[in-house]
Formats: sequence, C-alpha cells, structure tokens
Amino acid sequence: MGTSLDAHVVERHLAEEMGSISAARQVAQDAMTAWGYRGRREDVLLVVSELVTNALVHGRGEPVLRVIGGSRRIRVEVGDASEEPPRPRNPGPSDGWGLHVVRKLGSGWGTSFQEGGKVVWCELAAPLTAVAD
Repeated sequence: MGTSLDAHVVERHLAEEMGSISAARQVAQDAMTAWGYRGRREDVLLVVSELVTNALVHGRGEPVLRVIGGSRRIRVEVGDASEEPPRPRNPGPSDGWGLHVVRKLGSGWGTSFQEGGKVVWCELAAPLTAVAD
C-alpha cells in the first residue's frame, strides 16, 4: 500500500478467544468511520473476521490486528506467533472458505514473516466511482 498523506493506523492486541472477532470488527468499523472510507465496509469487516478467525484457529498466541488506511484504501493485517504460513484449503460445507473469501474481496493479500511469527494481510480499495467528488 505504501505510505500516503491520508494513511492512518490503528493497532489492537486481541485476546486469544473467539470473542475477539467481534472486537476486531468494531475496531475496523470505528477506523473506517473516522477515516471516511468510501469502499464497501462490509467487505473490510468480512476480511477482518476471516483473518482474525484464521489466526485464532490455525495460529498461535494472541493475535494483533492492525488497520491502515484512509478514505480510499484499507490494509488489514493480523499477526500471530506461528511461523506456519496460511494455506488455502478446499472449501467444504462448514469451513475452508476463509482465504478464498479474502482473495476474492481484496486487491491483494499475502503473508509477511517476522521474528516470532507472521502477519497475514489484505488490501481493499474503494471503487473509483466511489471516490470521485
């Protein structure tokens, strides 16, 4: 995403419990409102849900959510203490859809490795028609 004059950052350490998904969604919602994000907020919230869920189910330790962006772009990052990269799985009736959803909704996604774990990220952008003034 690079740095931009309208880029803001919010970071939250989340508890290692499923209730953190709702907390993470609220953090992202509040950030998008404060920043005037003009894209599909529902898409951002779904990406947040999927990345936090994956960190809780497949990762290790307490997840860290970071939301970076402004009115036209949002980058969602979720870090955890596992160094195991995420692997898309064949979706089934009840699971395996997470990374497929992230890939479909985002303009890009990937994994960055750091000492003591990894960060899985996804970038989303508002459509050009939504940002024209």
